Amino acid sequence: MEQLFNLLGVGLTWAVAIIGGLLAAFWIGLIIWTWRDIRLRSSDIFAAILAVLLVAVFNVLGLLIYILVRPKQTLAEQYDRALEEEILLRELEQAPDCWNCGRPVQPDWRYCPYCEVELKHPCAHCGYLLEPGWKRCPQCGAAAIDFTQQVAVSDQGSDAVSPPVAPPPPPTEVIEPEPFAPPSVAVEEQPSPPEAATVTLPEAEAIRRAEAMKRGQ
Repeated sequence: MEQLFNLLGVGLTWAVAIIGGLLAAFWIGLIIWTWRDIRLRSSDIFAAILAVLLVAVFNVLGLLIYILVRPKQTLAEQYDRALEEEILLRELEQAPDCWNCGRPVQPDWRYCPYCEVELKHPCAHCGYLLEPGWKRCPQCGAAAIDFTQQVAVSDQGSDAVSPPVAPPPPPTEVIEPEPFAPPSVAVEEQPSPPEAATVTLPEAEAIRRAEAMKRGQ
C-alpha cells in the first residue's frame, strides 16, 4: 500500500513538474514574442522594456493589453508606405506642366484640358508629335520651330489685324400689310334714252306733200 502511495506521489510530482515547466516555457515564450514584436513596431527601447514587463508580470492578461495598445504597423510597413508616398510625390514633381497655364499634364496629352492650348505640334516633315522645347525632330531629324513663340506671334498678329466686330443690329419687326378693300361706289342710275316717236303712214304722206309745196313756191 505504501508503495502504491509512493508511486502516486512520484507521478504527481512529475506531472506538476512537467506542467510547471510547460507553463514556464509558455510564459518565457510570451515574453520573447513580445520583445520581438515590439522591436519590429517601434525603435523606442523604453517602450520595448515596458511591453516586456507588462507581459512578464501579468502574463496572458498583459499580452492582451499589449496587443490592444501596440502600434498597428511595423517599421518595415511604415518604411514601405513612406517610400511609396515619396515615389508618388516625385512622379508628381517630374510630371510635365502646361507651358501656358502651368498645371500638371500627362506626357501623352496633345491638348491641355484646362486652358485648351496645344501642348505638342506635329513635325512639318514627318508629322511626329514634338515637345515645345525640342530643337529637332527625333524621328526624321528636321529642324523644329519654337512652338510657344509661334503661338504667341500668331495670337498677337490675329489681335492686331482683326478689326473690332460691330454688335449685330436689333431685329426688325416685319409688319404685314392689311388687305386693301376698294371703297364701294354708288352707281347712279342713268336716264333711259327717250323712245323714238312712232309715225303713222298718213302723217308721213302729209309731211311729204307739205315739203313738195314748199319746194314749188
